[in-house]
Amino acid sequence: MKHVRLRFAAKLAVVLVVALPLAAQDGTDSTKVYAHPPLHRIAAPDVSPAAEILPSAIRVAYGFNTITNYGAGQTIALVDAYDDPNAEADLGTFSTKFHLPACTTANGCFKKVFQTGTTPPADSTGWSNEVAIDTQWAHSIAPSAKIILVEANSNSVSDLLDSVSVAVANGANVVSMSWSASEGSYETSSDSYFQVKHVVFVAASGDAGHSVGYPAASPYVVGVGGTSLTVNSTTGAWVSETAWSDSSGGLSAFETEPSYQSGVQTSGMRGVPDVAYDGDPNTGVPAYSSWACADCYTGWGQWGGTSIGTPQWGALFAIADSERNAASKARLTLPQTDLYPLAEGDYHDIVSDTNGSCGVLCSAHTGYDLVTGLGSPKANLLIPALVAAP
Repeated sequence: MKHVRLRFAAKLAVVLVVALPLAAQDGTDSTKVYAHPPLHRIAAPDVSPAAEILPSAIRVAYGFNTITNYGAGQTIALVDAYDDPNAEADLGTFSTKFHLPACTTANGCFKKVFQTGTTPPADSTGWSNEVAIDTQWAHSIAPSAKIILVEANSNSVSDLLDSVSVAVANGANVVSMSWSASEGSYETSSDSYFQVKHVVFVAASGDAGHSVGYPAASPYVVGVGGTSLTVNSTTGAWVSETAWSDSSGGLSAFETEPSYQSGVQTSGMRGVPDVAYDGDPNTGVPAYSSWACADCYTGWGQWGGTSIGTPQWGALFAIADSERNAASKARLTLPQTDLYPLAEGDYHDIVSDTNGSCGVLCSAHTGYDLVTGLGSPKANLLIPALVAAP
């Protein structure tokens, strides 16, 4: 059985977009399957990207600006591969620029842990850019929550899943996974990593158009798809949102349909994604990374991908858990059991554009679909509904 290695590809449009394609299928052994971060960067030489959506605008567009709880008492873990030696310093640079509270080891907000207790190899393939996105945007949405960065020894699914367990062991009640690997028969036996009471798991659906990746395909993980978001340039208010053409989604080849999807589809197989968030790099978000390597981008960049929304949905669940704690309720365990029955008005229903040419399976439409799931959040409505849930 041969190893499947992470590959990079670039495509040139009006601006340069760097994409990391889905790893090829490699059988049943998770030690031989490799994951990638669904991440795209807009390169704008010598100038700051003009179309990026800043943290303040994202908060307004998705309704976080009216939420007064910022995740106090909760811990969000971001699971990534390899070591980013500058992760904490870069989070500080981002926080200073966007007037966020400091999140440092010294003040107890930031913690870096390693899969095996020893520092993994330093990043040489661009995972440090994903680390920047994950830490900076989880902190943007839930600035009162603690951040744990868990660094796996490699990008093998086996190492990344082991790191998920490390995250849980270190007290995370939300685990964000901005990476995706090919489906395989290994995945149903791997689902046990996500069957943890009072812990929410969130994963990017992928950036390969109509297709399904793991762990977003797990019925115990909230899969996050991507959209193209337009906001008011002055106020940040939500204007419109369509499906992003590269957002992955579809029907799993291995996971059966969970009961919480019985009201929205009848295929018998798990539908992905569950929800969506801004992911189009042309409507992307800023992040700062200073770790230099051959395949790393340094400095400020405008980023997109389904990995953008994954830590932000994780932050949403952290806020909901914080409010549930204040109401003397238990933390969320499997939020889909609450997300699916909630009123469509709690989401921005994405009803146009596609991620392929396979008809209804590739098209956004009214209600649940296999491109954008239930839609993107109206946090001011969705969080109170999650708090009110049993």
